[in-house]
Amino acid sequence: MIKRIVLPLASLLLVGCPGPESNHSPESPDSSQTRAAAGAPESETGEWVSLMGNDISDHWAMYNGDSIQGWTLQNGELISSGAGWDQNQDLITQREYSDFELSLEWKIAPENSSGIFFHVQRDSLKPIYESAPEYQILDDAGWPTKMKPNQYTAGSYAMYAPEGASPHAPGSWNTTKIRVRYPLVEHWLNGKKVVSYEIGSPDWEARKAADKWADVPEYGQARSGHIGLQNAGKVVFRKIKVREL
Repeated sequence: MIKRIVLPLASLLLVGCPGPESNHSPESPDSSQTRAAAGAPESETGEWVSLMGNDISDHWAMYNGDSIQGWTLQNGELISSGAGWDQNQDLITQREYSDFELSLEWKIAPENSSGIFFHVQRDSLKPIYESAPEYQILDDAGWPTKMKPNQYTAGSYAMYAPEGASPHAPGSWNTTKIRVRYPLVEHWLNGKKVVSYEIGSPDWEARKAADKWADVPEYGQARSGHIGLQNAGKVVFRKIKVREL
């Protein structure tokens, strides 16, 4: 009787225990999106590449035009002249990027503004700020007019306001990171994530329709493109580097 009872129990235990091959279950349909939202592991990212060469033209070109205007490179710092929003003196990377992480440092002059763009599409008939989403740079405290919440530093300009952003005073260095793993986008300022959104989501579409981009249907539609630096006001960039995700 003992043998007849024990054997079936042993068989049941063996059936209930997974074998070595069952330790890795198939990935759920949402797992890839979850990993993207959390950020890919280090092993899934490319190597950091500096965008600071011996000459500006090593990595950069003009958004509109041929020869570089309005920028100088001195002691590892990329300095804008403060030409103005519509003077066509904005820089773009020579390469295009799809999913990437951008890291850089910047400082702004008092009462000045600038911006960083991604997925820029060259278009001689449109200013760069209508071409692509923007990470806003501004002298928040010293700007002479009151801005909307989504127009302050580290916000997605005219789309998403930064939450808990603490930019340093004009003339002091700030650290920025932009992470794009389409359609997810993150803005970081001085080590803190302050903006997170999903391009094409119902919320994103509603914000686009309600603000400056309502009549710019192509805004934010590209899935790859250049990284851009705006020569709207006097700003200095350094330690610019990028890695593909």
